[in-house]
Amino acid sequence: MLNRIDLRGSRRDPRGLLPRAQLDVSQAVEKIKPVVEAVREHGFAAIREATERFDGVRPERLRVPQQAIDQAAATLDPDVRAALLVSIERARKVHADQRRTDVTTQVVPGGSVTERWVPVTRVGLYVPGGLAVLASTVVMNVVPAQEAGVTSLVVASPPQQSNNGLPDPTILGACALLGVTEVYAVGGAQAIAMLGYGSTGADETDGCAPVDIITGPGNIWVTAAKRLLQGTVGIDAEAGPTEIAILADETASPAHVAADLISQAEHDPLAASVLVTDSPALAGAVDAELVTQVSATKHEARVRESLGGRQSGIVLVDDLEQGLTVVDAYAAEHLEIQTRGARELAMRVRNAGAIFVGAYSPVSLGDYAAGSNHVLPTAGCARHSSGLSVQSFLRGIHVIEYDEAALRDVAPHVVALANAEDLPAHGQAVAARFTGGGAA
Repeated sequence: MLNRIDLRGSRRDPRGLLPRAQLDVSQAVEKIKPVVEAVREHGFAAIREATERFDGVRPERLRVPQQAIDQAAATLDPDVRAALLVSIERARKVHADQRRTDVTTQVVPGGSVTERWVPVTRVGLYVPGGLAVLASTVVMNVVPAQEAGVTSLVVASPPQQSNNGLPDPTILGACALLGVTEVYAVGGAQAIAMLGYGSTGADETDGCAPVDIITGPGNIWVTAAKRLLQGTVGIDAEAGPTEIAILADETASPAHVAADLISQAEHDPLAASVLVTDSPALAGAVDAELVTQVSATKHEARVRESLGGRQSGIVLVDDLEQGLTVVDAYAAEHLEIQTRGARELAMRVRNAGAIFVGAYSPVSLGDYAAGSNHVLPTAGCARHSSGLSVQSFLRGIHVIEYDEAALRDVAPHVVALANAEDLPAHGQAVAARFTGGGAA
């Protein structure tokens, strides 16, 4: 079922040889640009037109009434409510430990630099509602923002025909459990434009004020809109289709490995599922397990397309050392290590969005209830980017405070560097304080 790539005996850089989903965000940007510009120029009217065209819903208002949010919370399935509360509790515990404290460095007597950590003022959180309606993403976005101290949180999620043009009720219920009251039934590129530029609504109580940063996963149109808005607002990342890589040896359970590959494949036909192993016997056993397990899964057609695509496959390596090189080159969103000495190997990995260690730490645990965050870098971006965290919503601001003696002591160095860069007025701005130009 899975394509095979045999890297045994190869010493080439594996990056160009590994399976990867191919997305052209640049083309999507050009297609979606008119929608984004229309929302910027025309607000509610443009959002209504785009929502009717893409979601089959003609909204009368953008903002979800508080009554609907409360009703969604009241009617949550008890098991789902309990699971969401556990997810929230564990996420809060992990993200609370990510808080940063202000630090003052005494550079010289009378001269200090303080780094203040200040949360952004207003955050827009996007929650998808397409093939999978991700209530868990509400938790993963809202909790770190709240723990960072963000006071204005907005959630946007696509309207559902099955819910009278409101977002999915479980998503609304999750918002209620987290205390989020500003929710908009808007999806896709028009939602990103609404969050970034702000928008009028049906009346003065229905509009959306612009945000400072937009976070949350979405399809290629959401990603393209984020790219267009970057600079106008901050974004977390340009998230692509989800992906899992599993580094496994002969000690791994073929049934576990196959189940984990399928778990990511059911997200999207473009989702990537990659097994890296030094055991041909395991590779064959996993293929056999996939035949059985895929036939029994609910989203069989979607899973088959994902597993059979060019983005998925089995990569054979000489040994686990080469395996480490391969997974570092791949830089997976989710990386599982199912080998002997799994933790030791995991601590040597340099590039991954999140690492799941051993047979009892599957990616699905991280998706919902490990306490970690599941908004993670994709498409190799883990080589330079991190997943969503409290830090995503904080800005470091340096506060510089020197007294007269401390400035006088360093003034010759400032003047020398300013003159070397042919910016003499920079030096004069310091010298003026000691040459009759108003020194105390």
